[in-house]
Amino acid sequence: MTQQLHGSCFCKAVHYQLDSLDMPISHCHCDSCRKVHAAAFVATAGVMREHFRWTQGQELLASFESSPGKLRHFCSRCGSHLMAERGHQPHVIVRVATLDDDPGVRPTAHIWTAHDVPWLVYEDIDQWDEWKA
Repeated sequence: MTQQLHGSCFCKAVHYQLDSLDMPISHCHCDSCRKVHAAAFVATAGVMREHFRWTQGQELLASFESSPGKLRHFCSRCGSHLMAERGHQPHVIVRVATLDDDPGVRPTAHIWTAHDVPWLVYEDIDQWDEWKA
């Protein structure tokens, strides 16, 4: 992929830019991702450090060490979790749902499914284009 991708938090205070997604998109089901995102799983992709940069609002970032050596970075205003990193690794882990642009690739795997919750069902449930209560 050669196009630049842009991403941001929910309140649009923090922005970042990528030169490329350097690793496939995976849906992570680990306990940490589930709790941090309040979701059954989260789409992530690795980006080499030299291909990632904050472009706005870096002073609003807050971090949380969720496991030894792993920092999760999020907007201190709206709470959007944008990226995680381990300082010794050459890549960061971007939360794909925070991209403002279509990355042009689709997920290739579900990881940490051993952590799945019993209520998670992949098919045989109703689907709605929109929800009107």
